[in-house]
Amino acid sequence: MSLRTPLALLLISLSAIGAVWWWLATPISLPRAPIDPNAKLLCVSYAPFRDTQTPLQPTTHVSAEQIAEDLAQLAKVTDCVRTYSIENGLDQVPALAGKVGLKVLQGIWLGSNRLKNLTQISTAVRLTKENPGVITALVVGNEVLLRGEMTTNDLAATIRSVKSQVSVPVTYADVWEYWLRNREVYDAVDFVTIHILPYWEDVPVRAKYATAHVDAIRKQMAVAFPGKEILIGETGWPSQGRMRDGALPSRTNQARVVSEILDLAKKENFRVNLIEAYDQPWKRELEGTVGGYWGLFDSVRRAVKYPPGVDISNFPLWKWQMGCGMALSFLVFTAAWLTLRRRPWKPRLASWIAVGTSATTGGILLGVAADKLVYESYGVGGWLLWGALFSAAIASPLLCANALMSGRPLPTFLDLLGPRDDRPRSILTMLLAIALVVTTLVGAKTALGFVFDPRYQDFPFAALTMAVVPFSTLMLLNRPQDGVRPIAEAVFAGLLAGSAIYTGFNEGGNNWQSLWTCAVYGLLALTLWRARAVQILK
Repeated sequence: MSLRTPLALLLISLSAIGAVWWWLATPISLPRAPIDPNAKLLCVSYAPFRDTQTPLQPTTHVSAEQIAEDLAQLAKVTDCVRTYSIENGLDQVPALAGKVGLKVLQGIWLGSNRLKNLTQISTAVRLTKENPGVITALVVGNEVLLRGEMTTNDLAATIRSVKSQVSVPVTYADVWEYWLRNREVYDAVDFVTIHILPYWEDVPVRAKYATAHVDAIRKQMAVAFPGKEILIGETGWPSQGRMRDGALPSRTNQARVVSEILDLAKKENFRVNLIEAYDQPWKRELEGTVGGYWGLFDSVRRAVKYPPGVDISNFPLWKWQMGCGMALSFLVFTAAWLTLRRRPWKPRLASWIAVGTSATTGGILLGVAADKLVYESYGVGGWLLWGALFSAAIASPLLCANALMSGRPLPTFLDLLGPRDDRPRSILTMLLAIALVVTTLVGAKTALGFVFDPRYQDFPFAALTMAVVPFSTLMLLNRPQDGVRPIAEAVFAGLLAGSAIYTGFNEGGNNWQSLWTCAVYGLLALTLWRARAVQILK
């Protein structure tokens, strides 16, 4: 076979990578930017936590300087901030907000601890009296009925108690369904504050229908609770995280949904509070990746995600991602060619097609996998887990290209973990076995997660595909003709296949991230099932 064949396949691979990344990075233009200094937001939820700061640690205390820096920035884009508590330094917000001209919807966090509730209430009442004209309303409790931490009667009594101590309006905030289930609260509040989060609905709403959904729910609540204002206390869309049914978190979807909701609020003349000002990494501990990416500003640089007049892309660094993908593709072909220089035979066309398939798949998905690695890795455990899979995903096409051209089969777990024998074990074979074991273990761990605790699990479709496709092509072309099926591979194959079937049905047919991941689980299961361990006779 001449050199023209691999060169032609390399050119096809590079062209495919460039075309796909051009399509993936296609930007959108919005008539109204989500953050526009010329059209300030009515209000936005504010939490000051950065980096490793978290309210889940009672000792966390955010400094006044940090809060003042945030509020000075927010004063340029909004007239109001909503808070949820007075702990962790948040009791400093009203005084600092007043200095930059911001109003405050002051939150009182209620829970099952009555003593703590009384402390929250007394502090909030004091802040209201100390900051007249700044605190415009008190939000007594946030989703406490949803969490089941108070009864309806206790909540209503608490609201009335707070009303008797302040002169500003008092409300309660919860998901809209819980207002319909607990109508007694309506009589106690001055206005109704509802949360409408299309992504988190029991039946998730696609981004393109999110604004219509918000409008329909708002009108339904206005009919159910006439005579009092309906404030949308939380609405928005996440920019990162796992797909739920047809609801896809992304930068473009977040920008579009927020922009459309703000336009609707202006046309229909109703108040809306967006969630939220800044991405909050700590929420990922409670809600998975998606919980940390509802902000209009990023959590690290405090930079607005969607500046006015700038087109919005899901992959703003796509040129770098495309370039790295092309480099990986070139390296895969190079690994195959260098292997051939030391071999006396000419490879089959199928082997070069397999190399090209692995190189193209890896080149396209490398940037997506890297993006997911950055956004989905949380804590040391998260970085180790996804970092191991990402490393295996890069190593797999390179090592499999070498094995394809060497005529070597995909190693089994026994080659790495079994008893030593007289077989020579090359470093490249051991590295390939390590990549296979890592991919299988991470795949099994995530597959079981989707079976037993799926709500906040991320779909590892990109890195998993990068790793599995080379394994499967190597198993297809260089599979041993005889030998026994290893028990470990058979067990993992059954686990992955069963999990894929369950997850596919559980997540539904609208979730392409789920369907893709399940297909890769199935491909990995088939690859493991076809494994054969060659027995050495002594």
